Amino acid sequence: MKPLKLFPFLFIVAACSSGLPEYDATGTFETTEVIVSAEASGKLLSFDIEEGTALKAGAEVGIIDTVQLYLKKLQLEASAKSVSDQRPDILKQVAATKEQIVQAKRERDRVANLLRVGAANQKQLDDAESLLEVLNKQLTAQNSTLQNSDRSLTWQSSSVGIQVAQVEDQLSKCHITSPLTGTVLAKYAEAGELAVPGTPLFKVADMEQIYLRAYITSEQLAGIKLGQKATVYSDYGKDVRKEYPGVVTWISDTSEFTPKTILTKDERANLVYAVKIAVKNDGLLKIGMYGGVTFGDK
Repeated sequence: MKPLKLFPFLFIVAACSSGLPEYDATGTFETTEVIVSAEASGKLLSFDIEEGTALKAGAEVGIIDTVQLYLKKLQLEASAKSVSDQRPDILKQVAATKEQIVQAKRERDRVANLLRVGAANQKQLDDAESLLEVLNKQLTAQNSTLQNSDRSLTWQSSSVGIQVAQVEDQLSKCHITSPLTGTVLAKYAEAGELAVPGTPLFKVADMEQIYLRAYITSEQLAGIKLGQKATVYSDYGKDVRKEYPGVVTWISDTSEFTPKTILTKDERANLVYAVKIAVKNDGLLKIGMYGGVTFGDK
């Protein structure tokens, strides 16, 4: 009967010696991933990246054919110059009428002086006054017409300017750039292929700021808050792990069933809450790697 009592004891010892590290929660590492898509139509003239390429934010990695857009821009710029050349010089065009008005005023004043000494009659003065009035009305009409023409050309110029800006925006979208500093995870296109707006070109991930997505029970939830410090452990297997300082940056508002690959502190919990702990990556952390976390300054 003694051997029978030994088996349960050995099982308990084995279970304790092979137990998991004392993490408050476990999960996998993930990061911010962005799929960059084409914003213009045309042939990919160049696309110089490969999976694993490290990119800086704003770095140009390829270009889509811009010939047609560039030609359209040249056409619009020529149109803008043509509109500018049609703009009237109001001062020069009314200068002759203004000179006639000056002469008409002199003639009126001369006739008025002659009338006072009896060397002219009233009709001559009335004719001089009438001519001066006609010339003033003519000047007003000229100013109105020229100003209307100038406004119309200004609107045309503004319209062409907007079209040039639109083409320049389209040209800028032909230059494929990385939206963030990170590493290329996948490449979906090659140079020489035809791109259309919305075509996925590559996926880039921010590998400097990485997150451990872990799962906690409802009991643990009450003691965790945003901004709380935590210690994150990367699990390399065979009891090899490295710790990193982390900060809780996100807590899920809704519960979910425990993922099959995740072990919580209370393995009997069916419903858990996801949390994200931000960690500064030293280059050793990889997407999908398992890790653990303890909350608080431990």
